[in-house]
Amino acid sequence: MPLTVRTDVTIPATVVLLAAGGDARIALDAEDGRNKYGCRVYPDAALIAFGSSTASVISEQGFAAADRLRDELARNAAIEPPAVSYARKLDAMRMELAALCGIADLPGLEIVFAASGTDSHLIAAQLMCQQGPLCAIMVEEGETGRGVPAALAGRHFSTRTALSRNVAEGDAIANDEIAVVTIAMRLADGTPRAVEAMDAEVAARVHEAVAAGQRVLLTLVDVSKTGMIMPGTVCVSALHRQYPGQVEVLVDACQFRIAPSTLRAYLQQGFMVAVTGSKFITGPTFSGALLVPSPVTECMQRHAVPSSLRAYSAPADWSSGWNTAKLDAEGANYGLLLRWEAALTELRLFRAIPERDVGSFLQAFAAAVLQKLDSDPAFEALPVPELNRAPISDGTSWDSLPTIFPFLLYRVRATGTRQPLDCDEMMCIYQLLQCDLSVDARLFAVTAGNPLLASRVQLGQPVDYGVRDGVPVSALRLNVSARLIVEALSPQGPGAAIVIGRALAALDKIALLLHANPV
Repeated sequence: MPLTVRTDVTIPATVVLLAAGGDARIALDAEDGRNKYGCRVYPDAALIAFGSSTASVISEQGFAAADRLRDELARNAAIEPPAVSYARKLDAMRMELAALCGIADLPGLEIVFAASGTDSHLIAAQLMCQQGPLCAIMVEEGETGRGVPAALAGRHFSTRTALSRNVAEGDAIANDEIAVVTIAMRLADGTPRAVEAMDAEVAARVHEAVAAGQRVLLTLVDVSKTGMIMPGTVCVSALHRQYPGQVEVLVDACQFRIAPSTLRAYLQQGFMVAVTGSKFITGPTFSGALLVPSPVTECMQRHAVPSSLRAYSAPADWSSGWNTAKLDAEGANYGLLLRWEAALTELRLFRAIPERDVGSFLQAFAAAVLQKLDSDPAFEALPVPELNRAPISDGTSWDSLPTIFPFLLYRVRATGTRQPLDCDEMMCIYQLLQCDLSVDARLFAVTAGNPLLASRVQLGQPVDYGVRDGVPVSALRLNVSARLIVEALSPQGPGAAIVIGRALAALDKIALLLHANPV
């Protein structure tokens, strides 16, 4: 049969696709070309990037990989339907992601691609609610994501869906109502709740839901925006065993700050796991995947993928074992495809670093950063509970070490007393850090000529952290990422001392801004 060449299909440019195929958060501002998180779709090698708990600017190698894939898609578009190319490439990505995570040998494992971590929550809840009344139990959204409660409830969490449909945020996507219960992770002053108290509340809510005839989707966060694991893994495992087939666990590992051994252990427990390529891995905003282990898959695949996901998910996002007849047969999310291509590029490089070396670097990084925070009264390093995953994981991998360092800021008076910055002031600092301030007249009096002013620094967005001294406060977050670890430890990188030095320079710029008092 002669080859049919099509001329009616156009694949947009790479920079267009990288900001397409997601909700309103990834849309670029018309004036500065940045998304909601301050990221452009071009690499920015000069940026001092420690903001991976929120988002990262695409790397040069990530952009090059995405660009090559876009060109491949454009060539294929002339000879086959776009959905065919999309499905073939996603199948290859599915296999590579499993291989890079050391889980390719797990029988019956399914990987469903999603436009973001929030989309993964939506998908998990919609799959479960087909099996009867559902109650979703989660920790507070401030530690997970603003849109997660709506996603679990089966409501549009943005004004735009992954497949580019305009919707009314908050409207139900289906007739099924899903009850959502939120559990607080912190006390009023921001201090983390005792694990025992939180676990007791979680257990009580699960017992109530089961007694009411509801199935339960229980979310375990590993790790949260400020680096915590909640609820306790002992509690979650016990509830999962106590109510087989009634309580399913979704591990929110969207930060993806877990080692392959931990991921494997969760899946072998029968827990679903949501990951992304756009936090720790530093792929561009956003890319998600829902990992579904065999026992859960068998139950879920008795039903077709629901039509409520038609605006969010394309058939090829699912493997051939799922009935996707209710989804749009022509659906394809090229933006998601390119963002995962960039993320996998970063993940390949990270997996090439020996885990023992990763752990050693993280220990050195934490020691330097915490010493810096503790030595300046303008900073307060916030306590992060031990990353304890027993009995699921033995805690010997690098992921038992912190990679997120939250802190508060204070204005120090001449008397030595301190006043915490409020939430608006913290947001101002966060935004100023990303700017070249070398010609800012507000700073000339005390900081003229300081080279730190020209540096541009990206940290994790401020997270609400309760009330201190009557002031509502939020925490900035300095984060280690896979990309930074590769830079520190690979032969081609600048080395660990340089990476740690950048982190300390980021904190120095904050101290400079506080001294100049621009907020």
